[in-house]
Amino acid sequence: MIDTHSHIYLEQFDEDRGDVMQRAREAGVEAIFMPAIDLDSLEQMKKLHHDEISFYEMAGLHPCSVKELEGGFEATLRTLCAREEIYGVGETGLDYYWSTDHVDVQKQSLQIHCRVAKEVQKPIIIHNRESTADMLDLIEEQQDGSLFGIWHCFNGTVDEGKRALDMGFHLGIGGVVTFKNGGVDKTVAELPIEHMVLETDAPYLSPTPKRGKRNEPAFMKYTAQKLADIFELSLEEVDRITTENAERLFGFNQYRN
Repeated sequence: MIDTHSHIYLEQFDEDRGDVMQRAREAGVEAIFMPAIDLDSLEQMKKLHHDEISFYEMAGLHPCSVKELEGGFEATLRTLCAREEIYGVGETGLDYYWSTDHVDVQKQSLQIHCRVAKEVQKPIIIHNRESTADMLDLIEEQQDGSLFGIWHCFNGTVDEGKRALDMGFHLGIGGVVTFKNGGVDKTVAELPIEHMVLETDAPYLSPTPKRGKRNEPAFMKYTAQKLADIFELSLEEVDRITTENAERLFGFNQYRN
């Protein structure tokens, strides 16, 4: 399995990261993609190593990290994302849950990330919380046929999901699909698994039956099993489909060493 969205580099894992990685490998995780929270995240990512799991870095500025944008931010982001070792742009997006004080700056940041993603031709990772309409409108404005990526932690309606798919995006399916009263499972059932990828968002959003605990890549097996139940597929088939989707999205399969 590929975890397309994990913050495994954060301090929440400093005490037992080795054990966490061992559990991930035992659960079948072979690769972990790490979206940035801010530009300092890259230094934390570079410290990670595991003999059996491959780690892949992304560069960007989380919307909750955006307070103001320095004049040279776009050039800095472009330089970072053009590096060969950077596999995606983000995470970026909009988040109106905690505050709407910086909405204009969040939108400006998302536009910058979109421009950079198109220039370097790498997937953009979109965070969205209580901002779906604005997020989709902005992506549509930026879409010129060359923008692609993941709607991270998909929790939209069927129509919103179809709109994202029509714009060339994949849907990141994480722990929320397992929540009993969330309704995401019913929405996901109406959308094609051929455009879905697995993710954890570790250490956040643990799936049932681990809700309330720190999330970790090994818990992705519960999300995969939920997709297997929804689509009446075997766990192995869900693994194959979502892995192939991630490979196409990120443009490679070289993590299989």
